[in-house]
Amino acid sequence: MAMSNDNKSQVVIAIHKPGLNEYMFFLLSGIIISIPFAIFYESFADNFCYTLPVFPAEICSIALIAPFIEEFAKAYPLFYRHGETQRSIFKLGLATGLGFGISEFFVYVTVINAPVAIRIPALFFHAASTSIVAYGVATRKPFTFYFIAVLLHISNNLFAILGDIWFFGGTLTILLAYIISYRLYIQTSEVVVKNF
Repeated sequence: MAMSNDNKSQVVIAIHKPGLNEYMFFLLSGIIISIPFAIFYESFADNFCYTLPVFPAEICSIALIAPFIEEFAKAYPLFYRHGETQRSIFKLGLATGLGFGISEFFVYVTVINAPVAIRIPALFFHAASTSIVAYGVATRKPFTFYFIAVLLHISNNLFAILGDIWFFGGTLTILLAYIISYRLYIQTSEVVVKNF
């Protein structure tokens, strides 16, 4: 709504504060939209990777391709937002990543029989990494923070491929993602993000 004041125009933008229903919507978006998106595009990319010998194919697919696709897929639901504050975009990203992490958690635990204790930190890793991308969206630096999230994801997946070394390297990577996410959350404000 435009208002005239001494021949100057002011634009008043309504601040949108997401409620519980909207947070649930984004949590479900991580499950319903981001997981199929990632599976679909990873399946195409994996066709190239699996032309390589076994170990390089795992590195190509799991440590390189998957992080790029998954970090984009998790952030994808955030791109239509308007009238949001930096903090609300961050929280919606956290919710979407958590939805993605919940889906992946159940697949790994029920289908692959991965230990629950090993998969719980990864569940929250997805929430943290998506919130990092969300911070980039909110501050108009999406590529910078997308690549930070991708690098964290690459590191974690690479340590997972290397086996027992994951307990040291992967744990440090996950903790680093949590710390970065928390530090970025503190830097968010209730300033409305315009036209992103």
